[in-house]
Amino acid sequence: MDKQQLSKDILKLVGGEENIDQVTHCMTRLRFNLNDNKKADKTTLKNTPGVMGVMENGGQFQVIIGNDVPIVYNALVGNMSKSPTADNASSGASTGEKKKRNPISALFDFISGMFTPILPAITGAGMIKGIVAILVALGWLSDTSSTYIILSAIGDGAFYFLPIILAISAARKLGSNMYIAAALAAGIMHPTITALLADGHNSSFMGITVIAATYSSTVIPIVLAVWIASYVEKAVDRVIHASLKLLIVPTVTLLIMVPLTLMTVGPLGTVLGNGLSGGISWLFDNMSIFASILIGGTMSLLIITGMHYALLPIVVGSMTTLGYDFIIPLMFAANLAQGGAAFGVGLRSRNSKTKSLAYSTGLTAIMGITEPAMYGINMKFKKPFIAALSGGAIAGAFMGIFNVKSYVITGLAGLPSIAAFVSPAISTLIYALVGGLIAIVAAAIITYILGFQEENASEPVAAPAAEPAKSAATTSVLTEEAKAQDEQVFSPITGEVKPLSEVPDPAFSEEIMGKGFAIQPSEGRVVSPINGTVFSLSKSGHAIGLVSDTGAEMLIHIGIDTVKLKGQFFSPKVQAGAKVAVGDVLMEFDREEIEKAGYTTITPVIITNMHQYESIESAGRTTIKEKDLLFTAKA
Repeated sequence: MDKQQLSKDILKLVGGEENIDQVTHCMTRLRFNLNDNKKADKTTLKNTPGVMGVMENGGQFQVIIGNDVPIVYNALVGNMSKSPTADNASSGASTGEKKKRNPISALFDFISGMFTPILPAITGAGMIKGIVAILVALGWLSDTSSTYIILSAIGDGAFYFLPIILAISAARKLGSNMYIAAALAAGIMHPTITALLADGHNSSFMGITVIAATYSSTVIPIVLAVWIASYVEKAVDRVIHASLKLLIVPTVTLLIMVPLTLMTVGPLGTVLGNGLSGGISWLFDNMSIFASILIGGTMSLLIITGMHYALLPIVVGSMTTLGYDFIIPLMFAANLAQGGAAFGVGLRSRNSKTKSLAYSTGLTAIMGITEPAMYGINMKFKKPFIAALSGGAIAGAFMGIFNVKSYVITGLAGLPSIAAFVSPAISTLIYALVGGLIAIVAAAIITYILGFQEENASEPVAAPAAEPAKSAATTSVLTEEAKAQDEQVFSPITGEVKPLSEVPDPAFSEEIMGKGFAIQPSEGRVVSPINGTVFSLSKSGHAIGLVSDTGAEMLIHIGIDTVKLKGQFFSPKVQAGAKVAVGDVLMEFDREEIEKAGYTTITPVIITNMHQYESIESAGRTTIKEKDLLFTAKA
């Protein structure tokens, strides 16, 4: 897929460059702050090849791309005439161009916008800490050697100076000067200030008490300080002549904010941070199993909404004050459960494309990137997503019973981050691995038992007892790979022939399901396009699966999203297992009523086992009648 073209399409569909206030990206999503979300064409975006989904949350307009999001982001920014950062967007705020938002939405937007850019730094440092812990645990590195000291400094540096990193990111998000914010953080962390307050005794500044507190590795104190400093900076900037701004604005801001932070904001933030960490610790000490089931079972929902970013200050606070965290293991369990559910789909699916996608996205999920499995498989089929939540809750209960902790902050809660669970007690690592295995297996088994409805399958893919019986002839066709022959496919419907690219569903327009053509019906009847067997017939009547006598597997999908009609307006004329010839009536449907209900009736007619054929050759018709040649699958 052309990522450059995809970026151009996204830029256009979000309302153009002039509608973009800010844009960042995380592991799988482009995160836009748009001036007007209504200007974005959400429906077309969802159906754009290369886009896995679209969400609005916390004031952000999120476009889900998957693993290629950094490439698409760079191409997107390269197509813009200005850098879409908070610095460039701040002017609009002063003139009242920014829309007012719900305070809670604004808070989540601020937290996610502040933490997302710094994740690479703390993830890299966290992984180094984990590697060092493994080397020491295996006896390959002495904790008294100079190599250990240097490696530990690399791993600890980003966390020790976290207030400075956060100050820069917070100021960028707030639209204030990032370097004044960094200077503010450096001021409260200066070695002489640290030494002055390290003995636990209060000091004073111009006769006002300075409460003893430690600011290294903290989150809340510096965030509060930078937030207040942004108002001070802008207030001073408004009253100072342009010729003096460079000299006066930073000087006054620092003179006000560093002492104010040391005397009030810093101690208040420290109390809040310690309170949050202590509260989480109390919760897991006294209600460990309940808390673990709740968080493990709902973590994927938090990720969908973007609310998981609200947990980052708590995670960092716990890690820096307690030395460990309880939430990362539950995120680990939830992510692996998404992978397990996708594996379950692969095990139950009858469709080779679905199997391949399920296994590949499931593997990606257990590596820590869940969106491809979550959006591309589990949420698409619904029941697997429920199974994933259940698997996360079951594994969460195990984690809670055995008090599993993370000792390192990692960006991806998946198998690559297993070093986060290394501690002097090797049992923690073992319990984490067992908990992850429970998440995968439980979610896969529950998915297999619950089943799911495939768009090109006749029945929910559930327990074998629930499947319709197949004739011996049908079973033979499905299980034996005969040498493919050229297959002539005749039109099942009277109407207008369309390319699959015009079907408003990526599964068809991107030819994920197979190759062929679509027909815009002018009549409400479907006849057999081949001589063969009806392999499947959906309960809702919208999809018919066929196998020709020469082995071509076909799908006729009447309309898009018409499964939601639950059989209304569809009248099947055959059953699964029936032998049919070209022209035999398969289905009648009320085209006008379906369209009145808000659904398109465009009907893809595709070959699903295209791996047995070289190409599709069109008959060249733009309008077509039942039983006219539509295309030929060339072997």
